[in-house]
Amino acid sequence: MYELLNLQPREYQKNIVATCMSKSCLVVLPTGTGKTAIFLLLAISRLNKFPDSKILLCSPTKPLCNQHLNTILEHINIEKDKVALLTGAVNPSERKAIWESSKIVIATPQTVESDLERGSISLENYSLVCIDEAHRSRMKYANTIIASAYTSQAKNPLILGLTASPGGTKDKITEICQNLNIEAVEIRSEEDLDVKAYVQKKDIEYVKVDLPKELLDVKAVLRQVYLDRITELRKYGLTKPASIVSRKDLLSMQAILRKEIDSGNATAFWGISLVAQAMKVDHSIELLETQGINQLKKYLSSLSKEQTKAAKAILKDNNFLKAMDLIENLNDLEHPKLNELKKLIQQELSSDKESRIILFANYRDTVEELVDFVSKIKDASPIRLVGQKLGMTQKQQIEAISRFESGINNVLITTSIGEEGLSIKEANLAIFYDSVSSEIRSIQRSGRVARVKPGKIVFLITTNSRDEAYYWTAKRKEKIMKKTLYTMKQKNEIQSRLNNDKDNNRP
Repeated sequence: MYELLNLQPREYQKNIVATCMSKSCLVVLPTGTGKTAIFLLLAISRLNKFPDSKILLCSPTKPLCNQHLNTILEHINIEKDKVALLTGAVNPSERKAIWESSKIVIATPQTVESDLERGSISLENYSLVCIDEAHRSRMKYANTIIASAYTSQAKNPLILGLTASPGGTKDKITEICQNLNIEAVEIRSEEDLDVKAYVQKKDIEYVKVDLPKELLDVKAVLRQVYLDRITELRKYGLTKPASIVSRKDLLSMQAILRKEIDSGNATAFWGISLVAQAMKVDHSIELLETQGINQLKKYLSSLSKEQTKAAKAILKDNNFLKAMDLIENLNDLEHPKLNELKKLIQQELSSDKESRIILFANYRDTVEELVDFVSKIKDASPIRLVGQKLGMTQKQQIEAISRFESGINNVLITTSIGEEGLSIKEANLAIFYDSVSSEIRSIQRSGRVARVKPGKIVFLITTNSRDEAYYWTAKRKEKIMKKTLYTMKQKNEIQSRLNNDKDNNRP
C-alpha cells in the first residue's frame, strides 16, 4: 500500500480529492495553497485501487518536472528507481525502457507527445494523468493531444488538471475542459473560509507616476499619426470611435482585409498596410508610456531597418519624423518610474537586508536597463532571468534562480519566464514595473510572494496609460474567471455541456 509521508492534508484538499476520485477534474487553486498535495493524494488513491497501474504527471519545463520528482520522493513511500523524469534531454531510444520500468513518470508534454507519435508508448495502463499548468491546454497543444490519446487508450482513465488561472472567459475555460475531457471543476480562492486560514497576507500598493511634459509632447505627436491611420481605415469598414479602437479590433480588421484580398479586392492591400502602420505606432506609444525613452529609441531604430511597406510609409510621415526628432533630443530623460523604483528597493533593503525582491518587466530591453539601474542602488545585487529565446540557456536560468534563492543576488529582474515555468521560491516583495492585461500572467506574478510568510506587491503605474488600462483589464478578467468557475462548480455544468456535445455529434 502506498501512503502519504511528511505531509498533513488540509480539509479543502481532502474535499477536492473526493471529487477528483470519481471524475476527471480541473482544480483551480491560488499559488501556494497546495495543488501538488492534491496530485499526491489522488496518485496514492489510484495506485492503491489499481495496483498494476501507473501514473503520469506532465509539467511544462524541466525545472518544474525536477521539483515534482523531489516532491514525490519526499511524500510517497515509493522506491526511487520507480519514479522517472523524462524530458527531451533523454534520448528517445532510452525512453521506452524507462516508461516500461517506472511506476510514476514525470515528463514534459512535448516529450510524451513525441513518444506517442513515435508509437513507442501506450497509456493503456495509466490510471491517472495529471496536467500541471493546465491553462496551457489550448487548441492542439501537446496537453490536448495527450488527453485525447489517454482517454482512448486507458482501461481506467482519470485526468487531473491543475492551474491557478485557466482564463478569464467562459469560452476559454470550457475549451480547456473539453480538451482535457474534464467532467467537474473544483475551485477555491483566497476568500474561501476553508482556504483563508492558510493564505498569507499580501499588502498591495499602487505607485502612480506622471509622464513629464517632454514625453507627453512626443506622445501627442505619435497619437496624431495613429489617429490619421484609424481615420483612413474607416474607408475599409472600421466603425468604432478612434478613442476606443483596441489592438484586438485592428487584428480583426486585418483578418477581414485578408479575406477581401483572397476574394480579389486589390484595394485591401493598402488597408492591410494601414492596420500594420497603426499597430506599429500604437506599440511606439506603449513603449513611451510604460517603458521609457531608451526602449522607444531601440524600437524606432529597428523600424528604420525594416523593408515592409508599413514601416516605409510611417517613416515618410511628417508627424512621425517630428516625433523622432523630439525623441533624439531627449538623451538623459529617465522614465519617472525609475525614481520610484529606486525608493522602493532602498526602503525594502534598508528594513530587511535579507529581503528578496522580484521585479517583473515585459521586455528584454527593459530588463537589461533595469539590471544596470538597480546595480547602482546601495545594497542591491540584481540578476536577470529571461527566456531561452531571449538568450539564456536552461542551465543559466537555474543558476540565476539558485543565486537569487541563496542570497548571492537579492533582486531578480525577469520577463514572463519568472511568472511560471520555473521553480522560484517566494520573494518578500514583487514589483510590477509594467502591467499585463492577461489575468493568467497577473495571477502568476502575484503568486511569487506570500506563499509561506506575508509579502508585498507594488504596481508601478503611469497615469492615463496602458499601465492603467492593462491593470484593470486583468482585474476584470480575473473577476469573471472566478465567477464563471464557481458557477460551473455549483451547476456541474462541465458534464452537461460535454454530454450535449456528444449528443450533437452522434449520427
